[in-house]
Amino acid sequence: MDIFIVGITGGVGALLAERLQSRGDTVHGLTRRDDQQADLATRGFHARVGDIADMTVEELAAAFGKVDAIVFSAGSNGGSRDVTTAVDGDGVVKAIKAARLADVERFVLVSVLPESWRERDLGDEVEYYFAVKKSAEVALSRSGLNWLILRPSLLLDDPGTGTVSLGPAELHGEIAREDVAATLAELLHEPRIGRLILELNAGSTPIEEAVRGNVRP
Repeated sequence: MDIFIVGITGGVGALLAERLQSRGDTVHGLTRRDDQQADLATRGFHARVGDIADMTVEELAAAFGKVDAIVFSAGSNGGSRDVTTAVDGDGVVKAIKAARLADVERFVLVSVLPESWRERDLGDEVEYYFAVKKSAEVALSRSGLNWLILRPSLLLDDPGTGTVSLGPAELHGEIAREDVAATLAELLHEPRIGRLILELNAGSTPIEEAVRGNVRP
């Protein structure tokens, strides 16, 4: 497969790129700096330089090219409202329009569990982040594309376990980014899963089995 990752240098995106490449896929991505592009090229990834906040729909569609799937894993992580709007909100909408223009049907969005951090006293910026993430999910679900939304629980940099809990509704806990990337790679290679919101948490089910368990009859 040819797969384009928006957020290829991010925590999940970078791990996903490596995982896909190890499966024999061709990986493309968007990066904001020339030095990042050069580094990715040395590792066999095809990166385009550009900032999704500033690119036009036409420029983004040209960057996507004729790939099989787009993964949007970029995110502001609850930073300033301007960045959250530009990346998590407008960025997703722009990527949806660009996917249509580039005639790419498969679109996977890495989102967030609605229950994330609810045990904490969240500030206005984080609450705004959750609201924008929800709005992006709505936009994608109404896009007409062959979409998939993955909501992982709290992300950790711990080593992956290779086992997860994956389904339409999961409890919020924590999960290694490695396991999120491995789950995404498996989902991308399962064409029978589409137009579905899946939540992801640490668990005891092997990732391949967990993905197969969400194939609709």
